[in-house]
Amino acid sequence: MPVHKNGAQRASSHRSTRSIVFGLAFALVAAISLANPFPAAASGIKVVIIVGPVESNTANYIDNAKRYAAQARSYGANVVEIYSPNATWSRVKAAAQEAKVVIYLGHGNGSPSPYGAWSKYSKDGFGLNATAGNGNSNRKYYGEYYIDTQIKLAPNAVVILNRLCYASGNSEWGSPNPTKTTARTRVDNYASGFLRANARAVFAEGITDASYILYGLFKTNRSIGSIFTSSSNWSTAYDFQFQSTRNPAYRDWMDPKTPGRYYRSVVGSLGLSAATFRGS
Repeated sequence: MPVHKNGAQRASSHRSTRSIVFGLAFALVAAISLANPFPAAASGIKVVIIVGPVESNTANYIDNAKRYAAQARSYGANVVEIYSPNATWSRVKAAAQEAKVVIYLGHGNGSPSPYGAWSKYSKDGFGLNATAGNGNSNRKYYGEYYIDTQIKLAPNAVVILNRLCYASGNSEWGSPNPTKTTARTRVDNYASGFLRANARAVFAEGITDASYILYGLFKTNRSIGSIFTSSSNWSTAYDFQFQSTRNPAYRDWMDPKTPGRYYRSVVGSLGLSAATFRGS
């Protein structure tokens, strides 16, 4: 299903200054980890970091992805980086097998949206390069079907969706804020394929830094739910939970900044501990 390249999925136009904020956040997390070393069985844990094509913002997304890569390596992880213009489905599919953590930055194509009915082939997955080496506007969506049927993540894997539209319930920049019902449906839909691919938690950070998740997974024994609330962007005022409709064994937790501004969510086994994540 074609999606207007300036429409669905735009996650961060005019946000190059955000790289500075991300850099400061990463430095803070690194300092905390040095000050509070935690014995973690992190050596060899596979972390796959993907940046899809996002036109003129691609370099900024890659800068932020490289900070996540450096952070994960500092914890002993085995990190694989796949960046546009060479982030094709074949490369991503091969790298993601048995990954313990998958981090994706790029365009999101979720549902409900203004761009037609839900399709398992194009919605709620990755926006990747249709062909290798052909620029950062060369995009094809690989939806839930491809994640669910062609990727098998490691046991208790965690997926982090960063700077996407739709994944955390949000709308595109410049579009009206969604209703609560629409935002809930978007979050539940976007997590579904990854949960069926063996993930046990899917975090979505629409506009904010996700380094706190890596710190929580590798350097603490917190639960998934406790990691979610450990973010400096945790609002406390408007958060809510509900049982997943698409995957009833799991719960969804959303933390809007204000009513209608849905930039943070997690779906999965909220009680799963970081120690279990590392140890399985």
